[in-house]
Amino acid sequence: MAPRRSKFHVVLIKPTRYDDAGYPIHWTRSPLPSNALACMYGIVDDCRRRQVLGPDVDIEITAIDESNFRVRVPYLVRKVQKDGGRALVGMVGVQSNQYPRALDLALQFRQAGLQVAIGGFHVSGCIAMLDELTPELKAAQDAGISLFSGEAEEQRLDEVLRDAWSGALKPHYDYAGKAPPLEGQPLPLLPAENVSRTLLNSSSFDLGRGCPFECSFCCIINVQGRKSRYRTPDELETIVRANVAMGIHEFFITDDNLARNKQWEPLLDRLIVLRDQGIKLSLQIQVDTLTHRIPGFIDKAVRAGVDKVFVGLENINPENLAHVKKRQNRITEYRDMLLAWKRHPVVITCGYIIGFPKDTRASILHDIDILKRELPIDILYLTMLTPLPGSEDHKRALASGTWMDPDLNKYDLCHRVIHHPLIPDDEYDRLFAEAWQRFYTPDHVERVLRRAAALGSNKKITTANRLFYYGRLTQIYGEYTIDMGLGRRRYRADRRPGLPRESLLAFSRRVLRDFTHGYVRAFIELRRHQRQALRIWADPNRHAYKDLAITPTGDAEFETLEMYRETRGGAAAVAKHRANTELRLAAAQARTTAAKAAETAAPNA
Repeated sequence: MAPRRSKFHVVLIKPTRYDDAGYPIHWTRSPLPSNALACMYGIVDDCRRRQVLGPDVDIEITAIDESNFRVRVPYLVRKVQKDGGRALVGMVGVQSNQYPRALDLALQFRQAGLQVAIGGFHVSGCIAMLDELTPELKAAQDAGISLFSGEAEEQRLDEVLRDAWSGALKPHYDYAGKAPPLEGQPLPLLPAENVSRTLLNSSSFDLGRGCPFECSFCCIINVQGRKSRYRTPDELETIVRANVAMGIHEFFITDDNLARNKQWEPLLDRLIVLRDQGIKLSLQIQVDTLTHRIPGFIDKAVRAGVDKVFVGLENINPENLAHVKKRQNRITEYRDMLLAWKRHPVVITCGYIIGFPKDTRASILHDIDILKRELPIDILYLTMLTPLPGSEDHKRALASGTWMDPDLNKYDLCHRVIHHPLIPDDEYDRLFAEAWQRFYTPDHVERVLRRAAALGSNKKITTANRLFYYGRLTQIYGEYTIDMGLGRRRYRADRRPGLPRESLLAFSRRVLRDFTHGYVRAFIELRRHQRQALRIWADPNRHAYKDLAITPTGDAEFETLEMYRETRGGAAAVAKHRANTELRLAAAQARTTAAKAAETAAPNA
């Protein structure tokens, strides 16, 4: 008779955050898949296949993205106890705004006797940048929760699983600053049932980590480092084929900046080969504002299936960009860069930060009007300048004693967590929603659609859907973050600890409003956007439409556009651009003269 096999449960949870009413944010369909969850699933599955707990132990993996699935702690505890009670619950990819929810869940599992570890950007960023543990990290350790800082590849999770199996998790597994190579590591992959809960049935993966830039608001560079690490084309093909076999063709490549991946060309070439073989791919990538300066990058990206790009524009005031060390962003390059992408059917989303020290309400709204008139941006994703834990800005603010809101749940880039020097707190709180709505006015939505149609884009429904999603849906739900989804779900018993449980009547009213606004009103608005796009694309004169944003004006734009005349540092940026242009022209002329001289001298020699 074969010996009875033991079972060890690994429960991977990507936590959500609480909304302003204290309810965890759940959606019927969440916006983006979690790459952190996919990476950890792949790593644990590799541990399972290698039998790191021995040949007589089965590892069962449960992956939950809380943005689209409720975490039922009692159910999960009973499931583990039924199989012997041995388990590791991992809170993975936890960002600062998700840490309060992650800790609350972790405490519930600990009270039930299960072992828990928390990892992700908040833990890793704080440990990488600060000299001692922050109070919330100490609170976790005091409750017997283990911390994991750094990345889990290179078989680092083996030790954690063995310790959890023996019931002796260490307080801290510290791999901060020890970035592993990505080549040859387990590949990110989620089961189809997880992917099916996203808006577009989309999956995600990273092809590289590490960014060479030094933006002071960024915590990614302090967690993943500035050295480029990358997966191989063969690994990319394996990821794509595994997803396509599950019927998945939509992908979000989560590299913070794919254009700075040193292996971008062979990776894109492999995707092009796959598409030539008949594999349908629709890709969204993140890039910087200088991609048009990389020979062949944009053309190959589009051939590889890229039809959606996110660009970290951040601001149109050079002084603001300098304040956060965003030196690579040059406003004199913005129009050329955006128009280079717009030569292709690509939907462009630009990240834009407000709340710099010299910003005022009037200047912020004025700058958004400039963006609308002068830059061919499809979607604007607004955020507040926030000292995220793990960033240089946070470390500096902490050292100087600057007040920062103690509630980490607000650190989602869409809540005020510091006092602005020029804008009163109550006005600043209202300003964010006002600025967001300023971009997505009905007339500008019409303008964006007309631009896309005039430029020959075939992304009419994609453009309309994203305008609805970022514009109207955010206003319907009042959630101005990347946490937006479709079909809000709430659970009365899950309200944030410290807040009273609502009466059944009050809670029912919330749920009714979620239904009428989130389903009925959202459906009506979505159809309106789609019909608007169909009407514009059906116009036989659509290609005749022109406006300033999609009309190249050459060197004259530096004298005519407000972006250069009415922004802080705009004139200096133009002067620097012209000086650099003259230097480049002089250098090119010198090379031409030298080449001609060499040709003349060659016969005489």
